[in-house]
Formats: sequence, structure tokens, C-alpha cells
Amino acid sequence: MHRIVVAAFAVIAFCAPAFAGPPSGKGSYKDLQQIFEMFRESKTPSAWNANFNDPNAPNHGLIDYSASATDARLQKMNELRAALDDLNVAAWKRPRQAEFLAVRAQLDAELFNLRVSRPWARDPGFYVDQLLRFTFTQLPLEGDDKATLERQLAAVPAIIAAARENLDDVAADYAKLALHNLTTSDGVGHGHPYRAVPPAGVIGWYEDLHARVAETQPELVPAVEEAKASINEFKTWLEDNLGNFTAPAGVGAEQYDWYLKHAKLLPYTGDELILMSDREWERVYAFYVLARHRNRNLPELTPAESKEEYERRIEATDKNIRDFVTREEILTIPDYVGKLGYNAPFIERPQGLNFWEAVQFRDPHPDHLHAVIPGHRFDGLVEDNNDHPIRGRISDGVRAEGWGVYLEEAMLQAGVAEGRPRVDELIYLFGIFRAARVPADVNMQRNEWTVQQAVDFMREKTPWLDENVARVDAEIYLRRPPGYGVGYTIGMLQMRKLLADVAAQRGGGFVMKEFHDDFLNAGRLPISLIRWEMTGLDDEVGAFWETEPMPE
Repeated sequence: MHRIVVAAFAVIAFCAPAFAGPPSGKGSYKDLQQIFEMFRESKTPSAWNANFNDPNAPNHGLIDYSASATDARLQKMNELRAALDDLNVAAWKRPRQAEFLAVRAQLDAELFNLRVSRPWARDPGFYVDQLLRFTFTQLPLEGDDKATLERQLAAVPAIIAAARENLDDVAADYAKLALHNLTTSDGVGHGHPYRAVPPAGVIGWYEDLHARVAETQPELVPAVEEAKASINEFKTWLEDNLGNFTAPAGVGAEQYDWYLKHAKLLPYTGDELILMSDREWERVYAFYVLARHRNRNLPELTPAESKEEYERRIEATDKNIRDFVTREEILTIPDYVGKLGYNAPFIERPQGLNFWEAVQFRDPHPDHLHAVIPGHRFDGLVEDNNDHPIRGRISDGVRAEGWGVYLEEAMLQAGVAEGRPRVDELIYLFGIFRAARVPADVNMQRNEWTVQQAVDFMREKTPWLDENVARVDAEIYLRRPPGYGVGYTIGMLQMRKLLADVAAQRGGGFVMKEFHDDFLNAGRLPISLIRWEMTGLDDEVGAFWETEPMPE
């Protein structure tokens, strides 16, 4: 790294000067790449990075989220953030300037995580989430697999000890959600092994594991019992202290708007997001009603009644989508793209289908477009084959979810469902739910709604939406970094805006396949940056050069 950049790594408080335009320091584009690499090495690691396979790893291989460890990470992020402002970005061409803004947004998001969100200190669910996956192990086990489970079970008391040590500013809503997840099935089963009657939360899954090891591998019973006992003690600790947990779960209105601009590079405030989503909800709900009227004399779609029938529908859907995007020259499917699977497994629930299953089992097109091809799995595979040192290593959530939602109705309008009656209604149902999420996300993060108010709002606005799916979604949007729930609809609206801008600029020379390929080849940077690159329009990006202190 150049000497000037190294020198800039002195500890500087995070109050970067405001710029009317790009910084005009001395650092080079190579320095930006090095700063980004150092950021990736130094940012707060995910709890899922715990290394249970190394018997010599300290504290069972768990990630250190102590105050001293997080303070050290914060100091390093401040150093890297200050170094960015000494780069000569003003001398770079537009694509590299876009990469600078994308990298800076990544650092701002991490600084927000360290200073405001702090899930390891505020959210008991941060630790509860780590406990569940151990119980999904298929028995019996031998050799290395058995040793891994034994190390995982031995780590459970260490996870609980770390939780009680680090949780110094617990939010009441987070504690209530953690208790719910400890004792109650989520009713959705994201990634859970199928049970006709799911175990009752994390504790129920440990009871399930206890029963299975007692039958197949009784030598593991003491380890399971010790793990289960520590979890029950944590539950009691949460219950006993619930009255003392008074911190708000959301980040607050001012902090939320700061995060939208600096970390998400969204050119909107929370109020503007709600207004945009309200208009989108009205539009898509009206289209749903009109489609229902048009289709009123057609038979209703019925859910698949067996796994075999459901998988035949998925196979037909996959073939139709691939044939369609190729025949109609929508986008390029690279040679490395093979089978991509599907999201929702076939499940027969005593209480009936949840929202996702009620849609998918009738026709897989909505989620297959969104989550498989050309959506998330396809998009992720394209990104995995992107070896750019910056663009291949950034994945903006609004970009990812916005692309997935855009594809649902965009492909419907382009003709993917022709000859498939009533599929349009299902795609509109997805759009209705996406739009209803935005006010839920914004108002929970601003501490204006409780989780239950968000659940009630989304259910009131969305046909077929059940309590379990709505509650799981509300929990995700409250507990993840701000703006996750808005990314679906708002990212889709950004995609539509980009499509309109590019088509208007190119006029008769517009080519749909070229548009989509160019978009995908840009990587998963924030859509505002991709729009600037593809159109040259700086009406959104201009405001991002000015940085403001993070609200406390």
C-alpha cells in the first residue's frame, strides 16, 4: 500500500469531512482494493464462522464478541474509513468511483453494526439462533461426524455463557422473540428437517435429539442433557430479567434515515419509502382484483397433493422459464448454469398450508422466478463466477431482493405465464405482500410499531397471509440490519426505474437481453450505483458524496 494511505490509518474519530464531490486525496485505485481486502479481513465475523472442527480452538472455536474484541474491530474500521477519504477518487472513471462508493457503504454499514445495532449485546436471539442447527444431525453417527456433534454439544454451554456475558443492553422485543423461539415452533420451518408436528422451538428440538440419541446412541445422552440444561437455564434467566430489558429494538428514525443513505445508498427517507410502498400496494392489489375478475369463470388452481406431483410442476416450471428467457431473448444463461433446485419442500401440515406453500403448491412460477432462475440462485451463481476483486465480493441486499421481485411481474408482463391461467394472480399476491412489508420494516425500526402491530398490518393487507409467516417476516426485518424488509419492493421499483431510464435513452436501439446482461455483469452493487454507471444520470449519486456524522 502506498505510504500516504498507510499514514492515514492513524486513529481518527468517525467524523469524515463532507465532500461536494469525490475525494481528491493521494491514494490510488489499488489502495482502494487493499482497503477493501483489509475490511473484509477485519469486519465482525458471523457467528456461523465458529470452528467446531478444531479441538484445539479456544473457547470451542466460538467467535469473540466481548467488549474488548468489538472495540478493537471498531478502531480498525475507523482507521480504514478515514483512509478512504485520502484516495484520489476524483481522478477515476465512473465505474471505479462507483466501486469506491460501494466500498465506503460497506464500511459505513459495519460501523453502524458496531456502534448502533450491536446484536451480540442487544439481541438474545443472536445466541439462540446458533443453537438450533446442532439438533438437525441425522443419527447414528460415527468417526469424525460423531466427534463434530460432541464438540457442538460441548459448545452449547459456552454459547450461553457468552450470551450472559455480552448481553448488556437487551431490547425488550428481542428478548420476547428469543423466548418465543426457544419454546415455540416458527410454523414455517426455514431449513428445518420435516416433522408432521414440528418440535416446540429450540428446546423442543433438543428434546427431539435427546429421544433420538437415547434410542440409537445412548453414549451421547449426557452431552445432550448438559446442553439442554444450559439452554433451559438461559430461558429462565431471560424470563427473570424480562422486566429489566427496557432498550428499544429498533434503531430510531434518525439513525434509520442515516443508514438508508450511507449504508444502503438509497436516495429516499423512511417517510418516502412508506409513500412509495403505499402507492405500489394500491397498484398491485388493484391488478390482483382485476385479474381475479378476468379469470372469474376459470377453475381455481389447486395445490399439488403429493411430493411427486409438486416436483413435476417444478420441473415443468423450470423448463418453461429457461425456454422463455432464451427464446424471447430476455437474458443470457451461461453454460455453467445447471439444475438449481427449489426453495419450498413439499410438506403436509395438520394446520394446513402456510402462505408460501399455498402459492407455490398451486404453481411454482412466482418463487421460481424470484428465488431460482433468473432470481437468487441464478444470480448468486453468476456472482460466484465474477472474479472482480470488488464487484465479485459485494452483495447488496436491496440489489439482490429487488432483482428477484422485479423478475416476478416483469416476466409476467413479458409473457412467461401465457397459457397458464391464474398464475398472474399468484404473482400479484407476492407483490402485495412485498409492498406490505415496507411500512412494517420502517415503523418497527423507528420504534413506532411492535412486532405484533407489524404482523397485524401485513395480514390485513395481504390475502392468504397466515400468522406464522407474518411473524417470522416481522422478526427478520426487526432483527436484521435496517432496510432489509424494504429491499424487496423498493429494489424492484429501482429496477423498473432503471429499465425505463435505459430504454428511454437508447430508444430504438434498446435491447432487452443486453440490458439484463449488463445489469448482471455490473455485480451486486447498490442499484443506485448501477443506474449511474448504465445511464450517466447522477441525480441520485450526487448526494452520496456528502458524508454526515452517524447519529448517536
